[in-house]
Amino acid sequence: MFQRRLLILLCLFAGSTLAAPGDALAPPKGRTILNVSGKIGVKNLGDRAAFDMAMLEALPQHSFTTRTPWFDKPVKFTGPLLADVLAAVKASGSTVGAVAINDYRISIPVADARKYEVIVARLIDGQPMPVREKGPLFVVYPFDSAAELRTSTFYERSIWQLKALDVQ
Repeated sequence: MFQRRLLILLCLFAGSTLAAPGDALAPPKGRTILNVSGKIGVKNLGDRAAFDMAMLEALPQHSFTTRTPWFDKPVKFTGPLLADVLAAVKASGSTVGAVAINDYRISIPVADARKYEVIVARLIDGQPMPVREKGPLFVVYPFDSAAELRTSTFYERSIWQLKALDVQ
């Protein structure tokens, strides 16, 4: 496992991805948890890239603790950066359409992913998130890091129960 994570880190550092030779992302071995489509250069299931939880866990993990409108105290979120997920599929668009399990949709500027270190959280306070508690994936901004993030615009972009990203 350590060697796999090291290889992924080296590929990301070198500007590459989780792709195997021939620009193919290894297909998920477990249940697909996130589909990425649109302007992407790496695919593993027809016209899209699919990730299982292990594939997301293999990306570099980041954490921050922040207050949100949805919890009564600060919460620690952990997961890969949205920017790393987009890099893994060689995304080339300027916006990402994010879709939740209930088909809620929101547009997220790709620039946000880089500027604010947005996380695709898979853990809350160190625990996996069940669907009933906004999981299994939750796009979260580090709201406490900048006053400009504590607005309805950014709260609306923090989509929980994330199932798909469409890069445009």
